[in-house]
Amino acid sequence: MRYIVDLNGERHEVDVDGGQVTVDGEISSAHLEDVEGTPVRLVTLGTEVHRIVTRRGPTRGVYTLWVDGYRFEAEAVDERTRTIRDITAESSKSSGPAPIVAPMPGLIVRVNVAVGDEVQAGQGLVVMEAMKMENELRATAAGRVKNITAAPGTAVEKGTVLVELEAVTAV
Repeated sequence: MRYIVDLNGERHEVDVDGGQVTVDGEISSAHLEDVEGTPVRLVTLGTEVHRIVTRRGPTRGVYTLWVDGYRFEAEAVDERTRTIRDITAESSKSSGPAPIVAPMPGLIVRVNVAVGDEVQAGQGLVVMEAMKMENELRATAAGRVKNITAAPGTAVEKGTVLVELEAVTAV
C-alpha cells in the first residue's frame, strides 16, 4: 500500500509491503511491536530501533508522533486521498470572504445588512425560514457587503448566493 506522508511540512512517499517498507525509494525491512501496558511501540527499520508514541489528530490521517523523544506533526494518507485533498485545497483558496449561500431551499425573512456595510466574522447577515424554522446565516470572515441578491419574502433554492462580500483593505 502506498502512502503520502507529510512530516513537519516535508512530503515523503512510503510503500508498505508486508515486512518491507520503501521510503522515498530506499528499501528497508520493517517490524512494528507494541510494548505491553504502555502507549509505546517499537519500530525496527533495517537495523535501527525507534520508540514511538502516537496521538490521533483532529482529522483522519493526522497524528502527533514522538519518535525517540522528538515530536513530529504528521499526516499519512493513501495516494487517492492525498490527490483529492491537494485538488480540494487548490480549488478552495479564497480570494476574499466567502459569499453567504442558501444552505437549503427556503424563504428569506430578513436581511440585516446593506451594501457597503462592514461585517465581522460571525455576524448575522440574513435570516431565512426553512422547514418551519428560522436560520440566521452568518459571515465566516470579516469583510464589506459588495452585493445583496436576497430580499425579504423571496423564495430561494439551495446554493443561491444571497450576499456577496469583499475584503476590506486597510487604509
